[in-house]
Amino acid sequence: MGRVRDSAIALGLTVVLVVAGLSESGGAPFGYVFLAGGGLVLAVRGRAPVVVLVVAGACAIGHRAAGFDVFAVGYLVAVYGAVRAGHRTLTVAVSVLVLAALPVATWVSGVHTAGAALTQARGVLELAWLIAAGAAGEALRQAERRADEAERTREEIARRRADEERLHIARELHDSLTHQISVITVQSDAAVHLATKRGEEVPAAMLAIRDAGREASRELRATLEALRDDTRTPPRGIDDIPALVRQVGVETSLTVEGDRGDVPAAVDRTAFRIVQESLTNVARHAGAASASVRIAYRPEVVTIQVDDDGPAGPAVTAVPGVGLVGMRERVTALGGTLCAGARDSGGFSVHAELPR
Repeated sequence: MGRVRDSAIALGLTVVLVVAGLSESGGAPFGYVFLAGGGLVLAVRGRAPVVVLVVAGACAIGHRAAGFDVFAVGYLVAVYGAVRAGHRTLTVAVSVLVLAALPVATWVSGVHTAGAALTQARGVLELAWLIAAGAAGEALRQAERRADEAERTREEIARRRADEERLHIARELHDSLTHQISVITVQSDAAVHLATKRGEEVPAAMLAIRDAGREASRELRATLEALRDDTRTPPRGIDDIPALVRQVGVETSLTVEGDRGDVPAAVDRTAFRIVQESLTNVARHAGAASASVRIAYRPEVVTIQVDDDGPAGPAVTAVPGVGLVGMRERVTALGGTLCAGARDSGGFSVHAELPR
């Protein structure tokens, strides 16, 4: 479409320039070549704006030297196209040369003998038209650049929002659904174990619950490979930790020290998530008989510590999973610190300090 438009403009200007030349007398016949060339070259201005600029300028000088006092409309269009393509410095340099050469070409032709005042006025007019053409090209170039930037910005915003929503869904699934499934699995395992130990027949429904819980847990862990977002978590906080401790399925003690006072909402939610994730890992991986949760309110920080008595020891290297990575991200985002690893005395420990 662009090539067709450029070709149409070039053809139309060629006709205008040749007709304007025919209306004059005294011009050399070879001048029509320059008149036609100054218009036809515009057909490729979209693909080679610099070449078109130079050729159109040469044609403007040529037809002036041939004795045709025709305004160089083709060169103005070439200036507009070159500036729009981003060749501002080169366009200025070429235009200075063309403006300097036009009076010389007029003198060489020997046709025009206008006075100095008229010649000066003509030069000013030509300069003004050149500036207008260049300004129009620069204005359109800037408008196109801003439009492209706006389009890229819209695409980036849409992509970022989609990523944030996807990460938020992954976060919420991990924080809530994984914990609940783990509790179901642990409780059903315990019920099956006790029934077997007592010599009782295990109900088929209980076995189905246990197997379904294990399979759901595996599938959910395989799905949660992305990082999570922390901006729209459910309104659960430190006040919900006692209920969380009671349902974990492992004997767990809760100790609270200090005066709670005012705790920022983000710290409140993060404290709950740390305890939730830690107890989920205890129930799922630690093989612990008991665990302890300690919350200490200090003047400047809230300290969270979750310990278990599982078989982990200093020689055991813990592989960070998505849960531990998520806890660390939450704490770091608040400017706090988190340490997690095996204890010297055995078991695993999670220690976090959240600024108030």
